[in-house]
Amino acid sequence: MSEKKSKSKNTSSKSARAKSVNPEQILSFYREMLLIRRFEEKSGQLYGQGLIAGFCHLYIGQEAVVVGMQSAIGEGDQVITGYRDHGHMLALGMEARGVMAELTGREGGYSKGKGGSMHMFSTEKNFYGGHGIVGAQVALGTGLAFANAYRKNDRVCLAYFGDGASNQGQVYESFNMAKLWNLPVVYVIENNQYAMGTSIARSSSETQLHRRGASFGIPGFEVDGMDVLAVHAAGIKAVKHARAGKGPIILEMKTYRYRGHSMSDPAKYRSREEVDAVRKQSDPIQMLKAKIMDEKIAGEAELKAIDKEIRAQVSDAADFAVDSPEPDPSELLSDVLV
Repeated sequence: MSEKKSKSKNTSSKSARAKSVNPEQILSFYREMLLIRRFEEKSGQLYGQGLIAGFCHLYIGQEAVVVGMQSAIGEGDQVITGYRDHGHMLALGMEARGVMAELTGREGGYSKGKGGSMHMFSTEKNFYGGHGIVGAQVALGTGLAFANAYRKNDRVCLAYFGDGASNQGQVYESFNMAKLWNLPVVYVIENNQYAMGTSIARSSSETQLHRRGASFGIPGFEVDGMDVLAVHAAGIKAVKHARAGKGPIILEMKTYRYRGHSMSDPAKYRSREEVDAVRKQSDPIQMLKAKIMDEKIAGEAELKAIDKEIRAQVSDAADFAVDSPEPDPSELLSDVLV
């Protein structure tokens, strides 16, 4: 797709989105993004206190992607992602208590304290991880889509991955199989522009990642991943495409993470001025808040009440996590195939 066509597509998505959402949904998007933001801020605090061990990848700045996409799927549709996964869990309705307890390695966590930040699952919510191997979830998500096609169950799989993972070989093997069999999968590339710390301009010969499926015949579109309403509109179209039997589709979400790749990353490869500029001009929560205020969907007092409620929910989750017992040593032998 040419740059001109890409811009045209984005414009049409923005004009269509007003018809696809109502004030209640907009407030719901605001609440969900705020929950992810406050949850991740608290996670960073707990990590600093030594209550979260191992790797921890925060989703601060990227909230619009998962909230917009999750609003586009239906009951029974599946989700799989990489290790920056807390936001995906919360957007799917997984309890903040269970997610935080898993982060702190407690038995009340979704993987009984054995998975930690990167490896949580919920078959009840059709969430299949949380995967620490870069790009591995793309092949697994394609497999979920194959199962859907085989069973003819009308379900769609969302397979999330980042700009760094987009250069992995298994991604292209998956693209080939998905298009060969017209599998119902939406590939969501969360392009936060720096992978593990290297600018996409220095690591990718083709930086327009929505074009990566062109040689396989997979359509791809660029989306403003900082605008939850644009993501929602694009998600609706992509899921409809996949569910209709037209095969895979790629959505490249142009987004941005405010923190380092992980909690151990000081992010010295970019300037503070760059991060501050994105926060000021494109923050997904502040942009939606401005829309809510401008269109008089809710007032300042109501939005402050929502924030207070969310903060209390996150504080409760942290207290629950810290107070929960650690797994019994016998858990080392449970849920093991051999």
